[in-house]
Amino acid sequence: MTSETRLYWDDFRAGQEFELGRRTVTKEEIVRFATAFDPQPFHIDEEAAKSYPYGGLIASGWHTASMVMRLFVDGLLATRAPSLGSPGIDELRWLKPVRPGDTISLRLIVLEARASRTKPDRGLLIVRHELSNQAGEMVLTMRSKGLFPRRPAGAAA
Repeated sequence: MTSETRLYWDDFRAGQEFELGRRTVTKEEIVRFATAFDPQPFHIDEEAAKSYPYGGLIASGWHTASMVMRLFVDGLLATRAPSLGSPGIDELRWLKPVRPGDTISLRLIVLEARASRTKPDRGLLIVRHELSNQAGEMVLTMRSKGLFPRRPAGAAA
């Protein structure tokens, strides 16, 4: 990461939007994740999944949230704006199932940028994550908080 591409807390404003990438979800990764962390039949057994209301295999919601995090890291945190961590998620909604072969895309919207009252070297961002599928249908929304370093004295804007 170069200093020219780095974003500090000071660079974020309410209303900013970032398109953070896309990925196609495979059956194998759905089953692998669910086998390890959420082994319900509609996540791990293609035949059994047909008898559930979803009509077939779907990704665990926790897998979907993990893919949001991966797109967030790859699209912003590892490339332009390394974070200092997060005090948490305020809201997480699974709106539609993610299925094998779906291509999901992540948009991040800055809702609020607030300077820390106790630590002058950082600020807090409140953001909305919007994950949609290839048909443009929203499959997940999440509202979270993140801590980011403030621009050090002498760093170029």
